[in-house]
Amino acid sequence: MRWATLALSRLPNTDTSEKKNLISTATRRFHRLCLATLVAVYFLILVGATVRATGSGMGCPDWPTCFGSWMPPTDVSQLPADYKAQYAAHRDKKNRKFTAFLATIGMDDTARQLLNDKSILVEEDFNAAKTWVEYLNRLVGVAIGLLIIALFATAVPLRSSYGILFTSSFFLLILVLVQGWFGSIVVSTNLTPWTVTIHMFLAVIMVALLVWMYVRSGLSTATLPAGVRPWLTVGLAAFLVQIFLGASVRAELDRLSAAAVSRAQWIEQAGADFLIHRSFSWALVSVQAVICYKLRKAGSERSSYLVSILLLLCSLLTGSAMAFFSVPAVMQPVHLLAAIVTVGWMYQLYLQTGQRAVLTA
Repeated sequence: MRWATLALSRLPNTDTSEKKNLISTATRRFHRLCLATLVAVYFLILVGATVRATGSGMGCPDWPTCFGSWMPPTDVSQLPADYKAQYAAHRDKKNRKFTAFLATIGMDDTARQLLNDKSILVEEDFNAAKTWVEYLNRLVGVAIGLLIIALFATAVPLRSSYGILFTSSFFLLILVLVQGWFGSIVVSTNLTPWTVTIHMFLAVIMVALLVWMYVRSGLSTATLPAGVRPWLTVGLAAFLVQIFLGASVRAELDRLSAAAVSRAQWIEQAGADFLIHRSFSWALVSVQAVICYKLRKAGSERSSYLVSILLLLCSLLTGSAMAFFSVPAVMQPVHLLAAIVTVGWMYQLYLQTGQRAVLTA
């Protein structure tokens, strides 16, 4: 990207055809890389949900290394005899720093609760399969980080002409660093439910920012009807609430799993959280039906409402499969991914109803 930066800086201030062509090329490159990074983040969410569904979240008890090494062990014989005590002490030290930070921002009760919860320091027995599942999740995370660095580098030539894209990509870079740091907190607190939920919603924010940059750097103006925007707003809010409710259900299922409750009894014992989550899905169906009707009535492209229908069906079918087939682990990641992809798609439609792209064809 250095050549593009130098070329733009040496061009005169006048709006020449050559300068326009260079900016257009740089913007197209940024636009394509936004899409590639967005798809990669969706894949990371799928992998992360697989880690949770398989109970592999503590496969590596430390971060960013795994059992103190950049290459995880394959057998317990490669670990010291007191490895549990060592990593419990390491995580306790990290947690004390984190709780001190929480106390400084006024979250004294939460800090006290973390310090007093001794179950957080209980180490799991070494399991090679879980260790490598978690380690592969981290490798995918590193790849995403490199893609976001590349996206920021691609935005550098645009900083004088379209500074908003440069600023947004810089913010995304900071966000992925925060996400990486908070991932270490999730590990050190032994997958405390509220930390897992925050970690997930940080990923949703990353998706939203990538969708915004993708639309903003597009080369054509939006043509979707403005009248659907209020419904998209309601739909987005409803889906975010549903994802939060789903996180609560997931935390309850984790508790049942830890208590050695049979998977066949999970739904029966999930309680009010599951009932609310299941019932609220009908509100999503209703809002999505109105959105699709308005898009079709306005003569929008078929993809704008067909994709919405397919994503909603995927969320409903995977949710139903979990409810009726004792929460099969394979369905959990797909269900979460379908919900977050739907949020990203609806946000893209929202932007396309009232926001012009950076460049026009």
